[in-house]
Order: sequence, then structure tokens, then C-alpha cells
Amino acid sequence: MKGVLLVNLGSPDSPTAKDVKPYLDEFLMDERVIDTPKWLRNIIVRGIILQTRPKKSAEAYSKIWWDEGSPLIVISERFAEKVRKQTDMPVALGMRYGSMTIKKALQELKDKGVDEVLLVPLYPQYAMSSFETVVVKTMEEQAVHFPEMHVTTLPAFYGNTDYIKVLSESIAEGLKDFEYDHILFSYHGIPERHIRKSDPTKFHCKIDNSCCITNSVAHHTCYRHQCFNTTEKVKAFLGLPEDKTSISFQSRLPNDPWLKPFTDFEFERLAKEGKKKLVVITPAFVSDCLETLEEIAMEGKEQFKEAGGEDYIHIPCLNDNDAWVSLMAKWVNEWQSKETLPV
Repeated sequence: MKGVLLVNLGSPDSPTAKDVKPYLDEFLMDERVIDTPKWLRNIIVRGIILQTRPKKSAEAYSKIWWDEGSPLIVISERFAEKVRKQTDMPVALGMRYGSMTIKKALQELKDKGVDEVLLVPLYPQYAMSSFETVVVKTMEEQAVHFPEMHVTTLPAFYGNTDYIKVLSESIAEGLKDFEYDHILFSYHGIPERHIRKSDPTKFHCKIDNSCCITNSVAHHTCYRHQCFNTTEKVKAFLGLPEDKTSISFQSRLPNDPWLKPFTDFEFERLAKEGKKKLVVITPAFVSDCLETLEEIAMEGKEQFKEAGGEDYIHIPCLNDNDAWVSLMAKWVNEWQSKETLPV
């Protein structure tokens, strides 16, 4: 019997330092997030970051927490429930980090008689710290606890034509009645070395202005290329002027080269260049979360206005948008009936 496993990032159980600390520990101790030797990662995470970050992160979570719980969890649950209504397969929801574990989700599917699983990492672009770690963790859990299961993974859908259409139409809806000066596509940041580590050729990715537009097998696992590809396809679909759009990368750890330009620096640059009305889009996420709701929608707006900007909107992620739900249902149903996956 076939079933579907949707996996998103995860969240602390509450916006308190007590619950944020173990969540951050699990997240940051992941070798695909902070990819240093374990002894050094232990010093960085448990000896430094977790001494102060849980309290600060808890305060940030408190700003965006809903009555129903974590926005990312609530949105993901709504999305999963809507997908269930459009397929006759069991659909389970798990999180890479936190108490809603992948193991629990696989057990839920097993209890319903599922032995063939379509794994759907809810990340449009491939990165070792997001898409890859979901796949690896799922396969580890399957091998140890569910050896009778067979798992197939939905590929990163960053450039899928139907996905671009759904994403673009959602953006167009958000742009209604807003006379913008500029649109900033802000993607989650990753260390530059992750790009090189994910390059199967070990020579193509140079993180310059040429490798991302030079055809290569490396693009299948290159986060930077895929971010540019998503952006270019959305721009083409919507007919956005080249001089009114740009890309940036948000969130980073200090003392380490991360993808540039940095989003917070772009807020200041754009405002000082006279871009008074800014739209920010976050296409690395399908569900609004701490990074989009607090870092971009709240802090970003404040940073832009402090630098001289006047009007600012963040267009929400796809969340449980009906067109997005229908597209996911189409993909999983095609896998069920034809065993085909989108490209």
C-alpha cells in the first residue's frame, strides 16, 4: 500500500527558552547544518551558541506565535489535511527537528498498512542543510525501524513549470494595489562551502557570476543555482523588469563565508539608492516560519525604514494556498497511479 510523508523543518514546542534549547541543540548539532567535526561542533553549539541563543530565539518566537501554536506547524498541518482530502492515500506529516519526528510519521503510515512511501521534503531548492538532511534522516529511520518500507523521494521542485505558475500567481496576488519600486527575492542563507560540498564534479561550483548559468550536472544539487533559477522563472512568468528585482540571502553565522549579498545589507542599500517602496519574497520556504514572519516581515521592515525606506510588504509563502495544495495532490496522485515524479 502506498502513502505520503510530508516533512518540514520543525519547531520548538513552545516559545520558551526551556523548549527552544533542545530544539536548537538538535538542529545545530546536525552535521549537515554545521558541518564541522563533532568535537568542534559540540564546542560551537553547546559551549557557545546555546549559552545565549535560546533566550533570544524564544523572544523571537514569542513575537510570531499563534494561539494554535507554532505558525510553521499549524500551517503544515493545514496543508497536510487539505492534501489528504484530494488523495485516497494515507498522508503523514513529520518534522526534521522537534517532537513531531519523522519516526512517528513513518509509524503512523505503517499502522495504516503503508509499505511504499513517497517522501516529500517541503523545500523547493536542494541544500544539504534542508532537503538532504530530511532525506538522510528518513532513510536512517527506515533502515533501522521500518525495513519493510520502500521510500521514493520527490525531487526538489524549484524549477517545475506548474510550481512556478502557482508561486508566481501567489506573488501576483500579493502585488495587487501596491506600487513598488523594487522586489527583493530573499532566500535562506547557507555557507559557501555547502555549495562546494554538494558539487558532484568537485570543480564546477566557483560561486561566481558564471557557474550558475553554465550548464552542469552540479546544478541538480546546487542551492545557489536553484535559487537563481526559481527567481528567473518567476520574473519571466510575471514579466518583472530586470532593474526592479534582485536576490539576497538571509540568516548567517559569524566568522564564516556565507552566500551573498546579505538581505539585511540589501535593505540598507536599496533604501539609500532611493527605493522607497519594497516588496520582499521568500521562495526558499513553502510555509511561513520564524525566518519569514520575524526576521523578514518584522525586523526587515524596521531595518528598511530606518535606512530611509517608506513602504514595505512581505508576501506570504504559499502556506495552504488552494492552488499549491492541488498541485501537491496532483504530484502524489500521479506517483500513485503512474509512478512518475515531476521534473
